Amino acid sequence: MLDPKECILYSGGARGTETCFGETAEKYGLQEVNYSFEGHKIDRTRGVRVLTSEELALKDVSLTYVSRLMNRNYSTAPVFRKVLQSICWQVSSGHEVFVVGDIQEDGTVKGGTGWGAEFAKICNKLLFVFDQTRNAWFHWEKNKWEQVEAPVITHRHFTATGTRFIDENGVQAIEALFARSFS
Repeated sequence: MLDPKECILYSGGARGTETCFGETAEKYGLQEVNYSFEGHKIDRTRGVRVLTSEELALKDVSLTYVSRLMNRNYSTAPVFRKVLQSICWQVSSGHEVFVVGDIQEDGTVKGGTGWGAEFAKICNKLLFVFDQTRNAWFHWEKNKWEQVEAPVITHRHFTATGTRFIDENGVQAIEALFARSFS
């Protein structure tokens, strides 16, 4: 079992899932890094790491590519590009990725959260999604989602992201994940 004092949660500090992960990590004594950028409003400020323009540019991504990959149209606003770039920093920093959201019929995760999950697939990271609608955890295995009973955090450096609209079952899933991983 991991020593929580040696673990770092990488996230974005946004309202909802990321705040819940951060509060739970703090309760268990984990370190926390929340990637942000100048002018970006976040709820969770513990461990904030403000990325420079140069750092954001290192993780630049084609919005056309992301839109095609995700089967949806994304905003071309500069702030949205920075959000996607900061998500790339989050995913790149962790060895495994935990997401709370909803898996759609096409295998992507709903909303902006979906980019974090897709980037984790591209980077070949261990990826777990708690699907709030199905009330179950899923693991990305090669090219499909497989339901899993009770995942645990197995790496000292891990990433967490997800929907801003977290439901009570999502909160309970995060709390149970930490209890299994650090008790």
